[in-house]
Order: sequence, then C-alpha cells, then structure tokens
Amino acid sequence: MRNSLLAGVALVTIATYAAPAAAELKFAPGEDGRFTWSDYETLQQTDLSGQTLTVFGPWRGPDEDLIQSILEYFREATGATVNYSSSENYEQQIVIDTQAGSPPNIAILPQPGLIQDLASKGLLTPLGEETAAWVAQNYGAGESWVDLGTYADENGDEQFYAFPYKADVKSLVWYSPDNFEDAGYEVPETMEDLLALQDQIVEDGGVPWCIGLGSGGATGWPATDWVEDIMLRIHEPSVYDQWTTNEIPFNDPKVVEALEIFASIATNNDYVDGGAAAVAATDFRDSPKGLFDIPPKCYMHHQASFIPSFFPEGTEMGIDADFFYMPPYAEKDLGKPVLGAGTLAMITKDSDASRAFIEFLKMPLTHELWMAQSGFVTPHKGVNVDAYANEELKRQGQILADATTFRFDGSDLMPGRIGAGSFWTGMVELVGGKPAEQVATEIQTSWDAIK
Repeated sequence: MRNSLLAGVALVTIATYAAPAAAELKFAPGEDGRFTWSDYETLQQTDLSGQTLTVFGPWRGPDEDLIQSILEYFREATGATVNYSSSENYEQQIVIDTQAGSPPNIAILPQPGLIQDLASKGLLTPLGEETAAWVAQNYGAGESWVDLGTYADENGDEQFYAFPYKADVKSLVWYSPDNFEDAGYEVPETMEDLLALQDQIVEDGGVPWCIGLGSGGATGWPATDWVEDIMLRIHEPSVYDQWTTNEIPFNDPKVVEALEIFASIATNNDYVDGGAAAVAATDFRDSPKGLFDIPPKCYMHHQASFIPSFFPEGTEMGIDADFFYMPPYAEKDLGKPVLGAGTLAMITKDSDASRAFIEFLKMPLTHELWMAQSGFVTPHKGVNVDAYANEELKRQGQILADATTFRFDGSDLMPGRIGAGSFWTGMVELVGGKPAEQVATEIQTSWDAIK
C-alpha cells in the first residue's frame, strides 16, 4: 500500500521548526532493565551544546508524540536543540525546502523513489561505506537494507544515503487460533503446506480466504501486496528488482506466473468469501471481519501489520486473532524473504549534529525506546527483544531479524502512474476475470507510455 494512501488531500503547508516544550524522558535512564542504557552513557559523551538539529519526518499527531519521546533523549544527552517538523503533504514539502536551499538537517522519508530524486539532484550527503557496512552486519537481511539505502548521485555514482529506522511487515497471514484449533488445522510452515491447507478447508466445507480490494480511488492495492509476496517466493530477489525497475517487462513470463497464482485464489469462488465477484467490491477495511463470524466466513487473511486496527472492537490478539509469516516454497530454496516498508533517515544539511544523529540511530536504545511504546518493529539484531510492547510486535521484529531478503513494497518503487495507477486497476481487472497475460501487457503498455 502506498504510504500516503490514507492521508487526506491537503494544500502544502510550510513546515515550521518549532522546539517543543521541555519534556521529561519517557523512561528514566538506568531504571528499566529492558533498555541498553550504556548507549545513553555513550551519547552523553557527545557535546552538542549550542547546536541546533532540525529533523523533518512523516509522523504527525500521536506518532509525532512518539518520535518526540525518542528525540528527547538526544536533546538531554547531547545538549543539542532538536526541532522536529512535518507537513500534511510532507513529500512535496521536503522537495520545496531542499530546492529552496532551506533543508532540515535530517529528513526521514518512507518513499525510495523520492529519495532517489533528491540524491540525483545532489541534495543528500553520503553516509559513507562504513555506515553501509554497519547496516549489513547488524540488520537482518542487512545487504537488502544497504541496497534500499543506496542511490545514484548527480553523477550517476551509487552511494549509501539512507539509514533505515522503523520498519513495517507485510508478509503476514492473519487467522483465528480458535477457528484453527476447532477445525484441527496447523499453521503452515511452507507454501506447499499453505496451498494444501486451503484445499483442506474447502474439502471440509469452509472458505480459506477473505480478500477485499476496495479502497475508493485506490481500489486494487491489496492485490499488489499479494503479487509482490508471491514474486519473492517463486523467483530470486534479483527478478523482483528487475520487475520493479522495468528491466524486465511487466508481461515477462515470470511476472505473469505470479499474477496467475494470485488469480487462481482470488477468482476461485470456493477459495474466497463471497465468491470472486465480492473481491473487488469488498472494502479492504471490512475484508478481515469474516475471520470473526460464527461460523467463520473465512479462515485466513493476507495483510500487513496495520490490519488489526480494523478488527472488531474487543478482539484480543493471540486469542481471537493471530498471524503467521507467509512461508516460502520449500522446493524453491529462496530463504526467508520478507515484503515490507519503512522509513529511511538521510542527511539533507550536514553538520556535527547531523552526523551524531545517524550514530544515535545505530544504537539499540534508540530502537528499544520506541519498541516499548507502540507500533515499532526493527530489523536491528542488537536490540533487546524484551523491550517490545507486546508479543505480536516481538514476533514481527523476529521475522525481520530472521529474514534472508527484505524487499520494499514494489508498487511504491514503481513510477506513480504504474504503482499507484495501472497496477491497481489491472488487479481489479484480473480478479474480474481478465487473463493475467493481457492484464500484464496492458500495464506494460502504460509503463512504456511514460518512458
């Protein structure tokens, strides 16, 4: 799903860098054994008194409170003044600020395509090979994260610009443990097991999947996540990369294969709640509700980590609902690929404080402080996993740490007219019965038109 999907359309507002009122540290240093307090002691050795660090990011509302709680430790330990800002249309605002010559010191963004544009215009400061090597060594699927943070500069040279901080997991299948237990089903360990399970559910008189692609003007996007997850499970990661950059055409047989696998599920009346006709018509926010009906209308739902927000009120995680990692094919031997998204921090105005902030992001403590609060998972292998606020987040973090490959949401890597345009509409046509090869060819035609 595109990261700005649920954001309202608004006029660009000018970002202001206002310091927050003095705040107390969320967790007192040294008082909670879940946190790596030695990091705080190390941070205190960096004196940035009199320096101001401006940070621009995507977090607003309650999420801004969360990032401010992390920044407060940097303020307190180093003596720096740290001003955080955002904008309703932050993607446009960072372009305005950088091109006007008034960038923040640090920009944190969830869009690789936008970061590439900034890098190609010489608006970012390279973080260096040492930082790239650190990420490769300390993150699950580290080389994947290095690749994600590497972009071509104004001369076409590849450099590491973007440090990953805060991730999201998409390769999840949601289910009701009670329903599985009542039916005698076990969580599948391989894709072969998952496909066998869906057939067993049909044989037992049930329906394997709830799928809903409805999302107003963005209808179709949930299917793109399905296809991306399938691509990572039937082909090498390099094929995924070639696909998202159009080095291989959208109608390449490898891509068509993934579309056909998804279509074999979504267009099978026995496999989806309401039959194939309901898939495009059902809103994605309503689609998981069939898991909780009595008897269940479906047994599984493929969706990213945010979907519990739309579960029925009172749903208890771990009891009424749970998830498992969408498994790989055993016969393919492609490791443990994970599809997801996340935010990347980069230096848009270099300074001692900017460099110190990137070092701050390397510290386990900087991750643990948000892990302990809400909605944060990380591939950082050095964190204390007991800091996670709940067992669900802990398990998602473990999926990231154990991953052998991580790939960013493919539709967000494609040009907007494709990833948020013809790919979405093509998926609606696919579930409506149009042949996969025809759908893929039409998407490729739309890509050719913008070259």
